[in-house]
Amino acid sequence: MLYMLIIPVLLVFVLLFIVYNRVRLPVNVNSLINEIKKEELPEFVTGKTGFANNNDIKIAYEILDSKKPNGETIVLINGLGQSRLVWPTYFYQPFLDQGYNIIIFDNRGLGESDWIMDWTKENSYSLEDMATDAIAVLDALNITQAHFVGMSMGGMISQRIAISYPTRILTLTSVMSAGFYGDPDLVSVSKTFYANIIGVTLLYASKLKTDAQKMKFDLSKQRLLKGKGDYKIDNKKILQKAYYEIIKRKGFNSKVSDQHSLAIKISGSRYEELKNIKTPSMVIHGINDPLIKIEHAKKYATLIPNAKTLFIKGMGHDLPEKYIPDIFKSILKIITLNSTN
Repeated sequence: MLYMLIIPVLLVFVLLFIVYNRVRLPVNVNSLINEIKKEELPEFVTGKTGFANNNDIKIAYEILDSKKPNGETIVLINGLGQSRLVWPTYFYQPFLDQGYNIIIFDNRGLGESDWIMDWTKENSYSLEDMATDAIAVLDALNITQAHFVGMSMGGMISQRIAISYPTRILTLTSVMSAGFYGDPDLVSVSKTFYANIIGVTLLYASKLKTDAQKMKFDLSKQRLLKGKGDYKIDNKKILQKAYYEIIKRKGFNSKVSDQHSLAIKISGSRYEELKNIKTPSMVIHGINDPLIKIEHAKKYATLIPNAKTLFIKGMGHDLPEKYIPDIFKSILKIITLNSTN
């Protein structure tokens, strides 16, 4: 009996050892964390903030105004378990420079938006519900139409907006996303990647008791999502944002990943509905994406009528600065061609 109990424990320790060495954090991570705690944090909320109400659910938004506004707005929608702070300044600054106002917001369940405390699998929400959160933000700001750029789960939400609210969306840009994440005919995420995610969760997120654990967990996820991407990530900036969430916002909701994952699952396939999209669309994806394989983008992009594509060699499941010029040019082109001005 004791032997049968020891084996699972040993397997867990072996998994943790493998993952620890495979997803090794920088050797100076502890000194970086101590440094960040002593320094004055950068201000990551720089726009005008407010709240929109959607059926008694409060959605926190932020507006970044262009200094030379052209009257149009771009809404950026984040991915699973990510707050609006995930968008790097280097991504949206070029659009601000071109006169577009930017709206970012916290998806329900995290950030300063309402956390769904009574959530259960029987009382869950869907991507369709999350799409109405974005529409509620537009309504609160009296904005009739906007360009939508969504990454990962945010791309799925943006697709849903183009399907269900076509009069509210000027252009659709779906980045590192899918039309049906559960598609049984496509290449699934590797067992190694799943093992790494499980291991990182066991290493740092099983309890998330300390600020350092939370910061390391966030950094570990970002390093995993980079995959084999041929670029470096800014470890300090990621840790700073994680600490900012802890001390200046509401911190991390340990249940939100389960909530967002189920929202994706119960929403199912959009393949047939994508065929009816009339919104000018762009699909962008990293060829080295370890979480949502490039095959997803190649499949659903062909279903959206006249959708343009940009597939980037070397990019993982993130927004590295080295690829932003090409991404910006592609999105700006489709937006400019379909401007209301």
